Amino acid sequence: MKFKYILFAALAATISFTVIAQDKKALVGGRLIDGFGHRPIDNSVILINGDIIEKVGQLDTLKVPAGYEVISTEGMDVLPGLWEAHAHLMLNGHSDYGHWHPTYKDRLASEIMPASAVQLLLAGITSARDLGAPLDASVSVKKRVESGEIPGPRLFMSGPFIQHKAYPNTEFYRWGIESVEDARAKVNKLADAGMDIIKLIDHDNMTLEEAQAIVDEAHKRGLKVVAHSHRPNEIRRGLEIGVDNFEHTGLTTAPAYPDDVIEMLKERTATGRIAGGPLYWTPTVEGLWNYKLTVDNPEKLDATCWHRGLQPDTIADIRQSIRKPGQFAYSQLVPLRRPTLKKKISQLRDAGVVFMVGTDSGIPMKFHCQSTWNEMTAWVDVFGISPMETIRGATYWPSVMMGVSDKQGTVSEGKYADIIAVKGDVLRYMNLLQNVDMVMKGGTVYKIHGQPVEENL
Repeated sequence: MKFKYILFAALAATISFTVIAQDKKALVGGRLIDGFGHRPIDNSVILINGDIIEKVGQLDTLKVPAGYEVISTEGMDVLPGLWEAHAHLMLNGHSDYGHWHPTYKDRLASEIMPASAVQLLLAGITSARDLGAPLDASVSVKKRVESGEIPGPRLFMSGPFIQHKAYPNTEFYRWGIESVEDARAKVNKLADAGMDIIKLIDHDNMTLEEAQAIVDEAHKRGLKVVAHSHRPNEIRRGLEIGVDNFEHTGLTTAPAYPDDVIEMLKERTATGRIAGGPLYWTPTVEGLWNYKLTVDNPEKLDATCWHRGLQPDTIADIRQSIRKPGQFAYSQLVPLRRPTLKKKISQLRDAGVVFMVGTDSGIPMKFHCQSTWNEMTAWVDVFGISPMETIRGATYWPSVMMGVSDKQGTVSEGKYADIIAVKGDVLRYMNLLQNVDMVMKGGTVYKIHGQPVEENL
């Protein structure tokens, strides 16, 4: 009996040591772009204990203690895990919403949204804002990701849109409102369910009192409010009622934003913290800019990264729907909208808004495994936004906007170990992010040497 006890104790000690060793990691050697926007840190060392970053330093000043698993990042740029600030987990790139919604409505929580989540994670997205999905499915997926039952980014979700009146056959993920009281009730229902965001659209068609009640009730419950900016009146009304974040750059072919809208934006950004902080904007421009290029060369649609988590019949259905990308009714105005984008982006930047990287990921031909890096590359290569500003728009600023910068958004002591690494110099070649070599979320490695770590997925 004594021998068995000693043997058991020895095994227990070995198991305990193994768990500790696996729980402590050191990322060693890479150039760290930590999210704060200053000069990168060469030969970095990042010590991780459990899901938290313990220390950050350099090889010559921070030694790796015994018992840490060393992961080499030599030759790599190391960044905070990326945010996707405008995703649609209920969509997977299918071109026909009229077919998609009734066909996959009952498979959203079991197949579609979990597949979207894992695709985002493997693309280096460790946090995502999901803007618009049925409430029950949103709650289910959010809880399962948080518990570790399924892999995915840290999810900040809106549940159903709130709008003046739901479009026909979209009532399962869009909620119309009928009065001020109804508006408040629907916000509270979303807050009680654990949602983080109110997504507001067509608010210029509501009464001012209804729209104001939505924002006021949301802020009272600690929820952020994001609003469409497709029409000038949506922007005017959104500024009047105090939304936190505008989405998109408009659905019209107008060559620029009206002068009075730009002046209103400047008035808002001039108030800064007095108005509750910066005014955030998620422009979602890459899909519009690259649409013609995708039509001319649709090879990227043949990538298999977007298949992960989807059933064979779903994959086949999506595939057949995008066989003729130049013929989508959804996109026929895009060639006329494309020439307006540079002017609009310039106007918004000059007005002082803070840009965040978001893509509308999930809409036709925009796959979750491709969307974010494409947007970041377009910001740099097409719209003249600096690489560092682009990276901060995908890391630091979303965490500030969502009120979680104490735990996310930078690689620094005390924050979650949400970290990615990519071979090469992303400050020169942003498109290197299409091949993220390492993905870590909460200290768990989900991808290493460019390959998924299947036992963690």
